[in-house]
Amino acid sequence: MIVIPVYNKLVLPEATTYILNDEISEKNLQEIKEGEKVILLLLKKPETEETLNAESFYQVGVSGVVGKSQFENYTAIETEKRVNIDDVYIGKNGDIELSISKREDVNDIDEEELKGRLRQIKAATLDYAKQFQGGQMAAVVLARWTSFEQIASSVSMWLTLSNEERYEIIREDSKLTRSQMIEKVLYEALEIANLNQEANEVTNKDYQKLYRESAIKKQMDYLQKELDEMHPENVSDIQKFQKKIEASKMNDVARKEANKVLNRMKQEGQNSSEYGILYDYLDFVTGLSWETEKAKKIDLDYASEVLDEEHFGMEKVKDRVIQQIAVMNLKKKQSGSILLFIGAPGTGKTSIGQNIAKALKREYVRVSLGGVRDEADIRGHRRTYIGAMPGRIMDGISKSGVSNPVVVLDEVDKIASSYHGDPASALLEVLDPEQNHTFTDHYMNVPYDLSNVMFICTANSLETIPEPLLNRMEVIQFQGYTATDKFQIARKHLLPKAMKAMGVNEKHLEITDDALMSIIENYTMESGVRGLKKRLDTLCRITAVELVKGTEDKITVTVDNVKAYLDAKPIRHGKIIKEKKPGIVTGLAWTAAGGDILFIETMFTPGNGKVIITGQLESVMEESVKVAISLVKSIYPDKADLFKENDLHIHIPEGAVKKDGPSAGITLTTALASLIQGKAISPELAMTGEISLRGKVMPIGGLPEKLMAAQRAGVTTVLIPDDNEIDLEDVDDEVKDKLEIKTVKTIDEVLGIALG
Repeated sequence: MIVIPVYNKLVLPEATTYILNDEISEKNLQEIKEGEKVILLLLKKPETEETLNAESFYQVGVSGVVGKSQFENYTAIETEKRVNIDDVYIGKNGDIELSISKREDVNDIDEEELKGRLRQIKAATLDYAKQFQGGQMAAVVLARWTSFEQIASSVSMWLTLSNEERYEIIREDSKLTRSQMIEKVLYEALEIANLNQEANEVTNKDYQKLYRESAIKKQMDYLQKELDEMHPENVSDIQKFQKKIEASKMNDVARKEANKVLNRMKQEGQNSSEYGILYDYLDFVTGLSWETEKAKKIDLDYASEVLDEEHFGMEKVKDRVIQQIAVMNLKKKQSGSILLFIGAPGTGKTSIGQNIAKALKREYVRVSLGGVRDEADIRGHRRTYIGAMPGRIMDGISKSGVSNPVVVLDEVDKIASSYHGDPASALLEVLDPEQNHTFTDHYMNVPYDLSNVMFICTANSLETIPEPLLNRMEVIQFQGYTATDKFQIARKHLLPKAMKAMGVNEKHLEITDDALMSIIENYTMESGVRGLKKRLDTLCRITAVELVKGTEDKITVTVDNVKAYLDAKPIRHGKIIKEKKPGIVTGLAWTAAGGDILFIETMFTPGNGKVIITGQLESVMEESVKVAISLVKSIYPDKADLFKENDLHIHIPEGAVKKDGPSAGITLTTALASLIQGKAISPELAMTGEISLRGKVMPIGGLPEKLMAAQRAGVTTVLIPDDNEIDLEDVDDEVKDKLEIKTVKTIDEVLGIALG
């Protein structure tokens, strides 16, 4: 007798059970032959031969004999009766010995009733089988089944029963109850099979519909493609945008919005009033570059060569730009601070941005923000408005055709706010690396990644830039050019470009060095070189006229004839006065065009202590006047009555020009001290610095421009605040060599130097 453990099989008496040979031990498989008696033990859980023990089996098994198998790799067992497993012994070699006893069935079933129920289950099974090809053949198999046990054993592998549920059926003694349990399981299996078949049919129908629809679409696309190739001028807008959307690499949100607008465009038709609006939107969105550009290695030597070739001097600025490029080279992406170039007009702020793009081999976009007062200029208009359009940022990126251009935001200090919103606040998201990877333009209404864009801002002054916006940028100062710098720039850059633009060459026009220096010193007064460029353009145009007329073959511009050619009066720069007089002191001022000198003039007139201020002094300078008066009274208490017995008149010439700023304190104080002491101060001594009531000299800004103005005006000695000594690093050596610069900490030091 062979003992075969089985798991998760519905083994019933008086039926045929098929067991896969792989589930039978190798030893038992060798001993099995037709007619051999077997006992089928039911395992409680899956186990190997090595882990079997007496507790591994249920207490009811089934006896039988080995029959003739109709299937390859299967062993057929003709089951007979159920048996009780009284005792189990497992030997060291894995042999299983049993002590069993016969387990009788309780015959409480009506045979006629059983036959009727059996016919019903056969009929239901046959109906299910007929749904499939060859299902009629199932009638032959069903005819062989004479009991519920035979049916259940045949379909055992397809029944969704647990091992415990299968055992409950096997251990049931009542034939009636057991047949009812099997009948219930079979009907449930048939119902599940029918439901699965119905679901499969519905699914197949859906798939067939989709396959048919897909095939039709592919055929239509193919035919349409053939027509488009034959008549490209007749390609519809819908098809054009559909191809563009599919070809673009836009993000999921943008693609969803684009398809939504495209579907609406299909529904509206070309005669709709909204067709043009939808067309413009899709044209803009699909025209953007959504692909992230691959990081390219940047040649620092080439970048330095480009910057040096196009810009004279500006070493600190160029070094900072090279640092930014080096970081980008290492990180393989845009990174670092947003650069803000601050300086007077014509100092090269915008042009260096253009050359940074050239050095990086990227597209260049310039966005002028001067006078912008509507937030929509930055973020765009919502499409609900008539005439809606994207903001200037996205419009510039669209025109560049790439996703990583160099964008120069020009004149950020000229942005104004109004009831339309605050454009400066809208720029916060654009310039914040933590936010701009999902920048959403109101017109687009979908996020766009600006993190690969290199933003560079320019401004003339920091005063009008909001603090939150300024905090997001790194300020780089552009100092004004000295006369020598301008001379070199004119020779190397401005004059060759002007001659090329006007169609003349060196054979037609010659400007002597003295004439060029005369133009710089007498016909321009700014820190930059725009005015100088205009003068050189004028000379080239005059040359062009003479050449066309044929009156002269070559024009030579000298110091003697430069005035005649330019047909302009020399500009009167601020020059020191030759006359020394008490109460007059030379001061220094910063202007948008660079620096200039000014004179503080004071005078006592008969009166009763009034203070008269003229020359259009603004609020800050008026406060400096009050501080200076109080300070002088405290320094010279014996002279305080002069302020009661006389009216004090303070005047700064050029009254048509408004003047303000915190840098005239020591100049005002020195002028008043000179007035009450009756001591004249040398006009060749100039000074700049704010003053406190304690007599401390406070630091000021714009020192390089002020010192250049002093040197140009003929000043020889300049007093500056001690805290500004570090700013002398930014001043050209040419200027410092021609000036004696003294640092002062207190007003006593100032008066000691000025009054002796």
